[in-house]
Amino acid sequence: MLPLAGITVVSLEQAVAAPFATRQLADLGARVIKVERPGAGDFARDYDRTVHGDSSYFVWLNRGKESIELDIKDPGDRQVLDAIVGAADVVVQNLAPGAAARLGLDAATLRASRPELVHCSISGYGPQGPYRAKKAYDLLVQCETGLVMATGTPEAPSKAGVSVADIATGMYAYSGILTALLQRATQGAGATVEVAMIDALGEWMVQPAYHAAYGGSETRRTTAKHPSISPYGPYQAGDGNRVFVGVQNDREWARLCHEVLGRPDLVDDPRFAHNPERVVNDDLIGPLIESAFATLDADRAVELLDRAGIACARLRRPVELLTHPQLVARDRWREVRTPGGVVQAMLPPVTIAGQEQVMGDVPRLGEHNESLRAEFGGAREEVTA
Repeated sequence: MLPLAGITVVSLEQAVAAPFATRQLADLGARVIKVERPGAGDFARDYDRTVHGDSSYFVWLNRGKESIELDIKDPGDRQVLDAIVGAADVVVQNLAPGAAARLGLDAATLRASRPELVHCSISGYGPQGPYRAKKAYDLLVQCETGLVMATGTPEAPSKAGVSVADIATGMYAYSGILTALLQRATQGAGATVEVAMIDALGEWMVQPAYHAAYGGSETRRTTAKHPSISPYGPYQAGDGNRVFVGVQNDREWARLCHEVLGRPDLVDDPRFAHNPERVVNDDLIGPLIESAFATLDADRAVELLDRAGIACARLRRPVELLTHPQLVARDRWREVRTPGGVVQAMLPPVTIAGQEQVMGDVPRLGEHNESLRAEFGGAREEVTA
């Protein structure tokens, strides 16, 4: 039996952050009931049509859930929602700022009669402060926390390649809900959990903020290279492919010089002896590495680096994840049904020994209308947009 079997989660969710959190709960065996707007649903359903006609975002974020269409301002539908909430262990919401309180779906209202309830609210900027009512999307929060200005080239800042603000927020919401469920199991009371996107991504940005504030200089944008560790970035091999090399300390630098570069004289060179000096002189290190790689193809360069105990990686395209030899060798892919067909889905990152992880299907909009209305009351003949 999966760890969260018997736990019911109702989620008034959309986009990425909240669905990412609740999908983790579904993967652990929780029953997740996703409340969607009649006729339209979670707007992430329409981000693209790349996965058998469905959105890549929605397929990624919503497996294993039940979908019901409810107009929560309609009295009959509200009765259904209230019945579902009354049977839930966890309520998750990322409605527009202030909407949950206006609808009586906030933590204070729901937990007043059910103190054992775990209630999780996800917002952009938190419930107080001058930004509390401001719209927050992933890229905007990347901007506000300094991530965009820390990413890219010296000439132009850049966003991260994935929705890092949403993903960070979803993971903190997930861990917060698990913590609250543990508290309930040990102490008998539920909890009110709040997660703001600016806090979640802000936590990830503290190190570069420290480095800039206490180092007395603005964060450098260094393309694919690390801004404060060297050598740590991509270097071209003789076949034109690039190999990432990551040297974390002086011992590894010495091994790189001796066993890969064939330049033991560089170990004690004052320009490269310690990481701060290597960062300052990074423009000199790149040609040294690429000169050693010039007669090697990328596979041979990786082989030498591995043998020397130097961290390295191949620069792969996103599509190559689906056929990555390490994931294939470890049997990390499973088939999951979507409304338009079957996709390969990666097993959850956390593996619990002795438990087979079973991932549910991705629901079509309102797929569980009839069964959920039968279970919780409020049969409705027609749902209109």
